[in-house]
Amino acid sequence: MNSFLKANKNFLTYSLIILLVIPIFGIKFFISFLSNIVILLFLIPLLFLVLLLIGFNYYNSKISRCDSCGAISLSFSDTCMSCGADLENMSNEYQLNKKPGESTIEVKAEEIK
Repeated sequence: MNSFLKANKNFLTYSLIILLVIPIFGIKFFISFLSNIVILLFLIPLLFLVLLLIGFNYYNSKISRCDSCGAISLSFSDTCMSCGADLENMSNEYQLNKKPGESTIEVKAEEIK
């Protein structure tokens, strides 16, 4: 009998807890407690996924490309690490001064014979 208690200590502990909790608090409490645990098991990974996407979007917005040499860098510095060009003025100047008609490609339809 003593070896049985040592081998099944966790099983006996959990069964005693269940046998004490159900009569005191009721089956409804026990079911709601288990459902809350299951909900947390699904919501915690979902929370981590949302935090990962927010972090990815944050760093994706910080990535910039140098217009003179084409190097890609995080925009924590004002100058390009490869060529030394000014990244802030170059990207703002490129976006604000360019007219929409200059950036579109006009395509003409041709009849194939």
